[in-house]
Amino acid sequence: MGNADIACEFLRMCARGEVRAAYERFVAADFVHHNAWFPGDRESLLLAMEQSAAAEPNKSFEPKQVVDGGDRVAVLSHLTRADAGLEYAVVHIARFKDGRIVELWDLGQEIPKDSPNALGMF
Repeated sequence: MGNADIACEFLRMCARGEVRAAYERFVAADFVHHNAWFPGDRESLLLAMEQSAAAEPNKSFEPKQVVDGGDRVAVLSHLTRADAGLEYAVVHIARFKDGRIVELWDLGQEIPKDSPNALGMF
């Protein structure tokens, strides 16, 4: 598996609720992240992702574009929170070392239901 494949599979597994397995398989022990809502350590984000998956088991996650920059991979995805009736465009940027994710950035934007842009977010 290349880094782009790893990034997509990690994100898909987390969205399906397989958070701990995804971390064990793809995330380095010294992993850090830049999500502004949680402390920057590995365990804090892992627990937050598990709680999110448990609270919203009906969400879907579909990568739309992947940019492979070697040790950095950006994934633009469509996240649907079915229970909340909300959709988001989400970008994750993962930095890799030795085939494992060592750093992660994420940002998202709600997709407006009445956007004037006929091209959409993707």
